[in-house]
Amino acid sequence: MNQEYTVDPSRLVSPDSTPSDAEEINLRPKTLDDYVGQEKAKGNLRIYLRAAQQRGEPMDHILLYGPPGLGKTTLAGIVAQEMGVQIRITSGPAIEKPGDLAALLTNLQEGDILFIDEIHRLSRQVEEVLYPALEDFALDIMIGKGPSAQSIRINLPRFTLIGATTRAGQLTGPLRDRFGILLKLEPYSPDELAQIITRSAGILGIPITPEGALELARCSRGTPRIANRLLKRVRDFATVQGDGTIDGEIAVTARKQMEIDALGLDELDRSLLRAIIELYGGGPVGLETLAAALGEESVTLEDVCEPYLMQMGFLTRTPRGRCVTRAAYEHLHLTVPRHLRADDDPEDGQQSMY
Repeated sequence: MNQEYTVDPSRLVSPDSTPSDAEEINLRPKTLDDYVGQEKAKGNLRIYLRAAQQRGEPMDHILLYGPPGLGKTTLAGIVAQEMGVQIRITSGPAIEKPGDLAALLTNLQEGDILFIDEIHRLSRQVEEVLYPALEDFALDIMIGKGPSAQSIRINLPRFTLIGATTRAGQLTGPLRDRFGILLKLEPYSPDELAQIITRSAGILGIPITPEGALELARCSRGTPRIANRLLKRVRDFATVQGDGTIDGEIAVTARKQMEIDALGLDELDRSLLRAIIELYGGGPVGLETLAAALGEESVTLEDVCEPYLMQMGFLTRTPRGRCVTRAAYEHLHLTVPRHLRADDDPEDGQQSMY
């Protein structure tokens, strides 16, 4: 097999934020009533907000976790809006030293919210300073060195820390235990994404039909960020190749020209599946071997491609390596091997989440 499995590294269906998503800020809902989806997390959060407002106290510290692009930053902004307080936004890698954290905390006002994105990437030294701040609303700072060093405690206003992470398992136990509210965000259904796309289209002034919104929703991988990104790209096709309105036909045409299939798989996803099937007989194959065959970094395949392929039931991880399922053969219109044809075969993979 002499086929090359190389792809463009820029991906429309990547859930991670890119500079081109700057306009996304204008599309974010400002209240819980405008926030579409996440009914379980939203219902609990509504109760916690009302209880805190009735007691006249700041919210407990909140941990939001789930895949990227599902609205963790948006929810943090909504909490600040509902509580009527200011929000300071930063990220774990940006807080390099304990002094950086101290500067952030001492500038907060009573009831303010500090939002730390990718909080699992905080350094251990910064975490140690954060513990008393979360529990006692105080900072313990060492002044001087050696025998003359002194510890000074600075009292802080009562504030709310909202942490967001895509990898809750990498949080240390002591840090996780200091959050009073833990909310997990799940991928969205196509119907919920269609509502988000319709709302975003209204804000951007893009005419769109229900069929067009649903077609975009189906290939958005359960992620609002991807849905809004596709909406803006398909708008270009509607403007040039149509009358400016995004209907079902324009959405399908644009999707195909962008090499995104009906389930949201792009060329990198399909190349990964084809490589396992055509080069390694459907698996098992090791991650490093697969990455070398594709010319991609192994971390890219593991963090960007595999989660969605596993959610869709196209890929499984076994102790011996990666294997494709019968559903992957069928999706790629390839002949299913005999050992995968039995209905009760355990290698038939996981059930699709959609």
